[in-house]
Amino acid sequence: MKESGKNYKRIVIKIGSSLFCSSAQKIDFDIFNAIAGQVAELAKSGKDVIVVSSGAIALGMHLLGLKSRPRELAFLQAAAAVGQNELMDIYRDFFKARGYHGAQVLLTREDFNDRSRYLNAKNTLNALLNLGSIPVINENDTVSTDEIKFGDNDRLSALVATLVSADILIILSDVDGLLDKDRKTVIRLVDEITPEIKRLACPTDKKACVGGMITKLEAAKIAVDSGIPCVIANGLKKDIIISAIQAPEESGTLFLSKRGLDARKRWIAFGTKTKGKIVIDDGARNALKNKKSLLSVGITSIEGNFNAGDIVSVYDADGNEFARGKADISAKQLKEIKGMRYHKEIMHCDNIVIL
Repeated sequence: MKESGKNYKRIVIKIGSSLFCSSAQKIDFDIFNAIAGQVAELAKSGKDVIVVSSGAIALGMHLLGLKSRPRELAFLQAAAAVGQNELMDIYRDFFKARGYHGAQVLLTREDFNDRSRYLNAKNTLNALLNLGSIPVINENDTVSTDEIKFGDNDRLSALVATLVSADILIILSDVDGLLDKDRKTVIRLVDEITPEIKRLACPTDKKACVGGMITKLEAAKIAVDSGIPCVIANGLKKDIIISAIQAPEESGTLFLSKRGLDARKRWIAFGTKTKGKIVIDDGARNALKNKKSLLSVGITSIEGNFNAGDIVSVYDADGNEFARGKADISAKQLKEIKGMRYHKEIMHCDNIVIL
């Protein structure tokens, strides 16, 4: 299956800090200029373009003269506070020179976990696009402690792509794509992210960055499972964004999309953190796979302190998470009736997503 020639109307582009910050002492402003030029070209052709950009901490490190990534949370947040202002100034200047307003949007996990905030973020981004602005999104590193400790903007870019129902996600870094076992050959097409594909990923060793190929694969999986193709490519190559739009399978590694979920089920599957865990037997697992609701009789154990309305992970007897859904009763109630027949569904089939 080829993607060349498809009309991608809405495009999310993730910019890795390794592109413009090869070390804590050097910033490559030409990369910003090249990216802004390509984004503006797409916008002028009628495309909706959203940029998800890392770099606040890396730029803060540069401005503050820090040679290595701070270990203390307060210093990471301080670097982010200094760097985010610089990051948006750079984007603003380069976009303004081409007749576009860059719009800063800072998000945290709570903006995805809470359904009303999630929809508000979606509406805001749609409004910015309708006004002809270019949203530049980053994690709110200054206050988002989870992101600084454990998170990454690869995942954020995939969540943004699902949030706005993007047609394609382009993840740019300083690598040509996913390399095969020989560490030289770029795999051009991936139709399924298997355990073997995941084993090809290796973590980054750059001092200013968090993540690596493994986080890019995780982001690609979120995108393709939501019906959005994803390209991982080298942002240092000339006109790479335009190339990735015109011939994605030739520009890096293209991950083919699967049949997409509707917007609400994308949020259940990927947009929010789960609040607990339900383990079910084989009979209940088969029922869920056949689009049935989850009943209490098939539940063997539960973990967590979730409430009715919370999103909960569903595990099979072998310990594999294979579904997520909205619980209709609390963990406290479920503990009293698990394994028994109960007059209500625990999760309605309309609120369950098979992963």
